[in-house]
Parts: sequence; structure tokens; C-alpha cells
Amino acid sequence: MRILFIGDIVGSPGRRIVHDRLSDLVDHHHIELVIANGENSASGFGITPRIAEDLLGNGIQVLTGGNHSWDRKEIFDYMPHQPRLLRPANFPEGNPGSGLYAGCAKNGLKFGVLNLQGRVFLPAIDDPFKKADAELGKLSDDVAFVLVDIHAETTSEKISMGWYLDGRVTAVVGTHTHVATSDERVLPNGTAYITDVGMTGPHDGVIGMDRPGIIKKFLDGLPARFEVATGDIQMNAVVIETDDSGPRNEAGRLRAKSIARLRLRAD
Repeated sequence: MRILFIGDIVGSPGRRIVHDRLSDLVDHHHIELVIANGENSASGFGITPRIAEDLLGNGIQVLTGGNHSWDRKEIFDYMPHQPRLLRPANFPEGNPGSGLYAGCAKNGLKFGVLNLQGRVFLPAIDDPFKKADAELGKLSDDVAFVLVDIHAETTSEKISMGWYLDGRVTAVVGTHTHVATSDERVLPNGTAYITDVGMTGPHDGVIGMDRPGIIKKFLDGLPARFEVATGDIQMNAVVIETDDSGPRNEAGRLRAKSIARLRLRAD
């Protein structure tokens, strides 16, 4: 089984390259499940119902979120009615939506996606490690593949989550920093891991935003208006392949056989 995870989609440039390239990627790599982080897809901050429906209708089975999940007020009423749009599970109880989704891939295998958010240099929400234990316990035994998106600022917190879940899930992928890391590997107990998948959007700015506003804020410390950059559009993603014929991990899930980075530029 091959799974494509697309790193943080930023603004209309990110949405455009997904729209233009996803179908060919799925065919070329024989992908059976597509997951993407979409929390920055609406002008770089948040996601709207229209954008969520467009991305989900374009071949993405599940959208994950992060600290910008709530930036658009219209998402509050929409999220409880669209289970394939996740927000971090460790936001306090009572918030709209869910951080866990279970479904079926193209090949008929059941899968689960868990969205978590780190707490270092981010809002002090609930413990993502304890929440991972609780949410994974909700999945039925016939769920063959589980991917965790850990949306966090620091490498240490994301790496710790990878080791913590090694052997219990098939993949742990990091998002949020918008800068791809080159540490993809399969951990000893069969969990594919990467600290940050990177960003899908314009790379001629600063983590997806136009340079002048960001640089000005560093220079004077004053509030600044940030606009999505426009050039050097790239898609950063990973392809995870599972070991379908080998023994499963200690949780009864498929082990990962490989994880490979992809970087595509817009035509």
C-alpha cells in the first residue's frame, strides 16, 4: 500500500499545484490514499468550507490541521459536519470537530489518521502524548494503517513523538515549520518518520509569505500585514510504502517499508 502525505498547503498557489499535479502523482506512484495538511490553505491562515470541499473533492481523502485551524470563523459550524477535516485532537474538550478519522483506502484496507499539536512555543493545550494514547485506543483492531500528523514547532518534540509511537502506528509525519527536513527513515519497530514534510506553496518568500512584511516585522517589531508569496511554487510531500506481506507491528498495524520525500515544482 502506498500513501501520499502532502505538506502544509499555503494559499492559492499551494492549492493550484495540488489541483494541477495530484492526479498524475497518484497514477505515477500507484497511490491508494492521499492525506494533506490544509490549515494554511486560505490566504495563508486557516481554511474555509469552500476550500476544504474543493481539496477533498480533488482526490485528498483527509485534511489535517494545526494552530491555524480556527482562523476562519465560518469553519466552526462546518467542521462538525465534515469528519474528513481534522483539527488537533489535543485541543480542549468541547471544541468543534475531531482529531481522529477512520476510513477505507482505495484498496479496501481500513486506515486511521490522527492529528496532534505540540506544546513547545505553541499554545498550552492538552498533552499530545497522553492524547495519542487515548485516541489510538478508539480505533478498531481491523484498522490496518495509522498515520499521525504531529503539528509542532520544535524538532525535539516531534522526534520524541516518533519514538513514542514507534511500533504502534505506521507513520508519524511532522508539519508546521514549512521547511522540509531530510531525516526521513523507518524506525526500528516499523514506523515511518520525518520531522517536517515541508510546505506546498510559494518558496520565494518566507515560509510561504511575501518577504517585505516578514522582514519589516523582524526589523521594527511592529504589527505587519502578511501576504502569500507568488513565486517558485513547489509541492513537498512524502510517499510511504507499507510492508503488506510481512509481520505487523505490536499494535497489529502494517509496518512501513519505506518513506521517500518528493519535491515538485509547478510547470
